[in-house]
Amino acid sequence: MNTQVLPDHKLSSVAPLKAYNNVEKREVELILVKDHNGVQYTSSSIIPSSSSHACPPGSSEDEERETWGRKIDFLLSVIGFAVDLANVWRFPYLCYKNGGGAFLIPYILFLVIAGMPLFYMELALGQYNREGAATVWKICPIFKGVGYTVIIIALYVGFYYNVIIAWSLYYLFSSFTSELPWLKCGNSWNSVNCTDPKLLNGSFLGNGTSYSKCKFTPAAEFYERGVLNLHESKGIQDLGLPRWQLTLCLVVVVFILYFSLWKGVKSSGKVVYITATMPYVVLFVLLIRGITLPGAMDGIRAYLHIDFNQLNNPTVWIDAATQIFYSLGAGFGVLIAFASYNKFDNNCYRDALLTSTVNCVTSFFSGFAIFSVLGYMAFKHGVKIEDVATEGAGLVFIIYPEAISTLPGSTFWAIVFFIMLLTLGIDSSMGGMEAVITGLTDDFKILKRNRKLFTFATAFGTFLVALLCITNGGIYVLTLLDTYAAGTSILFGVLIEAIGVSWFYGVDRFSEDIERMMGFKPGLYWRLCWKFVSPAFLLFVVVASIVTSTGVRYDDYIFPRWSNVVGWAIAMSSMLFVPFYAIYKFITVPGTLKEKIAYCITPEHEHHLVAEGNVRQFKLKHWLAI
Repeated sequence: MNTQVLPDHKLSSVAPLKAYNNVEKREVELILVKDHNGVQYTSSSIIPSSSSHACPPGSSEDEERETWGRKIDFLLSVIGFAVDLANVWRFPYLCYKNGGGAFLIPYILFLVIAGMPLFYMELALGQYNREGAATVWKICPIFKGVGYTVIIIALYVGFYYNVIIAWSLYYLFSSFTSELPWLKCGNSWNSVNCTDPKLLNGSFLGNGTSYSKCKFTPAAEFYERGVLNLHESKGIQDLGLPRWQLTLCLVVVVFILYFSLWKGVKSSGKVVYITATMPYVVLFVLLIRGITLPGAMDGIRAYLHIDFNQLNNPTVWIDAATQIFYSLGAGFGVLIAFASYNKFDNNCYRDALLTSTVNCVTSFFSGFAIFSVLGYMAFKHGVKIEDVATEGAGLVFIIYPEAISTLPGSTFWAIVFFIMLLTLGIDSSMGGMEAVITGLTDDFKILKRNRKLFTFATAFGTFLVALLCITNGGIYVLTLLDTYAAGTSILFGVLIEAIGVSWFYGVDRFSEDIERMMGFKPGLYWRLCWKFVSPAFLLFVVVASIVTSTGVRYDDYIFPRWSNVVGWAIAMSSMLFVPFYAIYKFITVPGTLKEKIAYCITPEHEHHLVAEGNVRQFKLKHWLAI
């Protein structure tokens, strides 16, 4: 939204409004706002009323904004977005690798001092201003670039995340057989080296290769040769054409996303009744089945073992910090977008505590379902838990499916498992795409008027780029995007966001906004976290991610140097919106150097104060306030 400063004659023309009663005053002021800002602000945003609490931007007078059908729609959408594949394929392994129960100490610490405060901040920011990730920065115009940064990152993630959902759909279709295709060798995709898993025991693997890294099992070959067709590619420079089977699956995924989102939160709010609740049902069913298997308790004991010595390892703390950040999903613009459709007086404080807690408990709970089956695999092959424990795609597309294939009723268990993966992925992808759509439609009114067409264009655009990830060498493109598209860049984006809200807009003013919504101010703990702890935490994670960064690799394949350059270019393409927009904003606003700075860092509905020389940010009191 273009920032326009009201000319003096417009300001003076407003003065006589004091003679009107409240109703008349509201109507006349709203007309003035329409002329200048496209009904972005309520009347008292420009002209303070006699009331001590002025009507905030985006409050009840903004009648054009749709809202969630019911409160549960919002909660399920947030939970569905936050609880994704990483809760199943990453947290349990990290917990096991980093000291078991001891890992929960740094994990819970970072949840309380950074995860929850950032989660709460984004929900409150979106709900109060009732805007997407870009236009919400009317509170501090120079930071609008960070809104574009998170929107671009959410779009990038959609490029490859939808492919993982397409894999799950392909596995689901492949499961509708009497004998699962990854149970035995002898299929068209198998190599001559394919080995029956029954022959792979501890003695056979005594050469230092863990079972989880073995590439010759039927399950591993089905994934890498049958699904990915990886053996036909020599590297990232040799992609080939998209595979038609995965293309069809991707088309289905994109259509599901489109028809879930095309009518806004009224439609997506209903889809999450299935996609957000199904994973919990399936996880519970898989856990009940898992604990009945031989060796299951050994796996659970390995998952929960406590090794406090691991806490001396800095890597454990870095893993906990990055996991809590990515797990909660702050910074993708999704929480801001979802909260912007809430009713103005909704208790987002309670929502933040509830949904972030549910997310983290889900991560911990999923570890029991995963490690009970890993314990069974270790028992079956006579190896240690560490030989079968792994994370990522290798866990959910190789190890777990192989374990399922050996159970009675394997077809049923496979269908149930991949339905869980499908629903875990769909609602998270819906959240990311909603962040893009809401963020841009709020900023460009022509897109809002044509939301259905824009939603289709966004979905189709992600489909076209995703085709690169379903070629013979597509896994290399996916790995590159996964490493760079939402790595350091998203951490950087949220760091700038936290600084913008806490320091430039002001924690005290932000707290007053929350008080207008819910009737109470956030406690001192939350204000201290927003101003000091959360930015420090984010800075720590940004530095750690850069220091620990290494070249990209996929198993034994090391990416060429040029691909790392491309990766950093992708990362920088989103981050550069922050400085570029700040420069653009500074150049385009009128006035002297001091006035330009003032207009850039003053909320748009207070720009009339700049003309009066009353700039809050130019006073020491603003920067010291908590």
